[in-house]
Amino acid sequence: MVQSKKQKYTFLAFCLVPTFIMFAVFTLYPLFSGLYYSFFDWSGASQDKEFIGLANYITLIKDAIIPNTIIHDYFLVITKVIGIMILAMFFAVALTQLKIKEAPFYRIVFFFPNIMSVVVIGILWTFIYNPNLGLVNSGLEFLGLENWARPWLGDENWALPSLVLPSIWAGIGLFMLMLMGGIANVSKSYYEAAEIDGANQWQQFWKVTLPLVWPQIKISVLYIVITTLNGSFIIVQVMTGGGPNNSTHVMGSYLYQQAFVQYNFGYGATIGVMILILSLLTVLILHFLLRRDKVEY
Repeated sequence: MVQSKKQKYTFLAFCLVPTFIMFAVFTLYPLFSGLYYSFFDWSGASQDKEFIGLANYITLIKDAIIPNTIIHDYFLVITKVIGIMILAMFFAVALTQLKIKEAPFYRIVFFFPNIMSVVVIGILWTFIYNPNLGLVNSGLEFLGLENWARPWLGDENWALPSLVLPSIWAGIGLFMLMLMGGIANVSKSYYEAAEIDGANQWQQFWKVTLPLVWPQIKISVLYIVITTLNGSFIIVQVMTGGGPNNSTHVMGSYLYQQAFVQYNFGYGATIGVMILILSLLTVLILHFLLRRDKVEY
């Protein structure tokens, strides 16, 4: 019995210790290093670091660009959550509950953008938005709407909204599959009972499908929020570089500019701490708002 427990704990240690080491090296160490560097004036390219206390945080509060980067990030969060979840749910319901023969093919088509690099997606959509040769302006001209054509990524008013479409296009497939998995686990007897009670397709969706796949919806929303707040800078950096005139800078892209372009690594680390705090607060608030009692029929 003692030998059995020893083997059990040895096996658990063998499985958990390497994972914890990787988590410590690739997550905890960068996290605490960023917090440490935020108290220094450091270029990131030399060994000379000057301790300046909370000076970087005071600069952060006074920085006029920071509020705009936060607004831009949450604009992308809100539009992505709404766009992705509506379209992902629509296609998930259509491909699972409607008799579509080509459903397996559509699953592959919708998921295809998820296997592409964000950099590749950004470059692709940069060509699509090209004011002279891009598909968007060419399509508008073909439809006789040439007055609507504009340099999408070069217009301060339209550059940020233009980033929403590629972001949604790239994310639909993954969350569609997650929702399809949840819908597939809903017993058909619930739909049969609802149909007997006179519920139409729309009522079945609201009263049966939506409550029973709520855990998948919650996970999807939280995942979109986390990845947007921490990863939207990639597509911004590829497509606009934060321009024109800082109109598309998000927190991550502004961090990149400060740390790796202007070599103000200490201030960049301070922005990173801000991103971490805002991400944690946002996730905690959403976790509270989206909580529901487990639904059982």
